[in-house]
Amino acid sequence: MNKLEQELSDRLSRIGPPDEQAVSRAAAYLDTLTKPPGSLGKLETLACRLAGITGELRPDLSRRAVVVMAGDHGVCAEGVSAFPQEVTPQMVMNFLAGGAAINVLARQAGAEVVCVDVGVAAELSHPRLVAAKVRPGTGNLAKEAAMTREEALQAVKAGIDVVDRLYGDGVRLFATGEMGIGNTTPSAAMLVALTGIGVEAAVGRGTGVDDAGLARKRDVVRRALDLHRPDASDPLGVVAAVGGLEIAGLMGVVLGAASRRCPVVIDGFISTVAALAAVRLCPQAASCLIASHRSQEHGHAAALEALGLSPMLELEMRLGEGTGAALAMHLIDAACRIMSEMATFAQAGVSKG
Repeated sequence: MNKLEQELSDRLSRIGPPDEQAVSRAAAYLDTLTKPPGSLGKLETLACRLAGITGELRPDLSRRAVVVMAGDHGVCAEGVSAFPQEVTPQMVMNFLAGGAAINVLARQAGAEVVCVDVGVAAELSHPRLVAAKVRPGTGNLAKEAAMTREEALQAVKAGIDVVDRLYGDGVRLFATGEMGIGNTTPSAAMLVALTGIGVEAAVGRGTGVDDAGLARKRDVVRRALDLHRPDASDPLGVVAAVGGLEIAGLMGVVLGAASRRCPVVIDGFISTVAALAAVRLCPQAASCLIASHRSQEHGHAAALEALGLSPMLELEMRLGEGTGAALAMHLIDAACRIMSEMATFAQAGVSKG
């Protein structure tokens, strides 16, 4: 076991199950509030989950960040995206300038956007950019491995390191976002490898490819899986063979947050596949995950089902970047405020049924 593998193993050993006593306390407290038991539905479930993750009845989640991992993909050479690869660095600069959808929605949610270059195929420089480039884009997974296992470990570590720094700054609520032209193709390949579902069920239109582009994507995923034969029991091997650097980075965000007992709001298809790979690496990490929405990308519902998660929103979105996760933060705020501001029957002088 090399140094990176040992560091990851040590980190995984710090991830434990939810605090069931805190869950029970939250559920009991909710039943003392001025409402019929269970009448706030998923908000009550969410309040209990937050208690279980943090161990606190009323966690302070006011400091929050959307971590946007960015990386490029060699598989774009196969014509799997409706947009050219140069859009990746252009959008990274848009994030840093505050002009993208995620910036707008994060501002509304009171969240910081933290953009990490873990594998963009361009030289980028900006005072707010987190420079953690492992390599300038992945290999073309239809012809070669996306990256080496060591590179996958480096990208996972980049995600953990970002969480550690933000946690030290007081952040207690994390959300996952990504940017990488072509990244629905490796995500679909990973989903098939990890779950065994059919290629047709996993591969969608991504940025909006036409029927010919969809057929190319499905063919590319089949070829990649035939070439690499990734082993579902080895999630790091899966992401190295057919994944992406930003996907591995998001695995690190999930694992880092779980090791800190912080909730992680996962966004769309790519983020959910990254979370699935993280959970396959460390099943205990599942307890920190909150599913924000179900996107229109073809395989997202299957990825959520594999994690056993029910999303809070269904808004027909398919942008990524962390946009759905930022919107779900408002529901997290609502659940927290119910716990901290709503009167009990005794306080309000209301007769309990």
